[in-house]
Amino acid sequence: MTTFATTLLSIIRIIERILIISINLIMVGLYTFNVIVRELFPAYSSTFAWIDEATRILMVWAVFLALGLALERGRHVAVTTIFEKLTPRIRYTVGALINLVGLIFSIYFTYLAFELVKFVSRTGQLSPTLGIPMYWLYVAPAVGFILLAIRYLLELTGINNRHDRPVLAADS
Repeated sequence: MTTFATTLLSIIRIIERILIISINLIMVGLYTFNVIVRELFPAYSSTFAWIDEATRILMVWAVFLALGLALERGRHVAVTTIFEKLTPRIRYTVGALINLVGLIFSIYFTYLAFELVKFVSRTGQLSPTLGIPMYWLYVAPAVGFILLAIRYLLELTGINNRHDRPVLAADS
């Protein structure tokens, strides 16, 4: 892998991690604040009704941002009993086929997500409590499936192999 590709992939990983961690910390902070307000100052709880909506939107973003990292680390749900018993040559072929199908579906889902973003954008729909355009919620799947497609492409080109990756203590 070229130095440029290595650097670019490292930057993508860092940005993904920072965003996912930040989103989770923000959600914890918002929910903690919301519980405190509801318990100690119930008269003001309606003022912070936007927190529920904000955390739901943030959760969607966190899930879709994590797609690529999860695939790269071999953390997607998979039944590998038969796959692990295959000979290396057949395992390589089946793995390549899985990655090709995954890449095709990721590209297709990216296309569908962008179509959905365009559709929702044309409606002018706003979120009820935040007042932000609702299409921002639908940008998350588009971004997530782009990140997933990149990881499937890396698998196909042999730059990454989630099946041969040793399990590290940090990954457990």
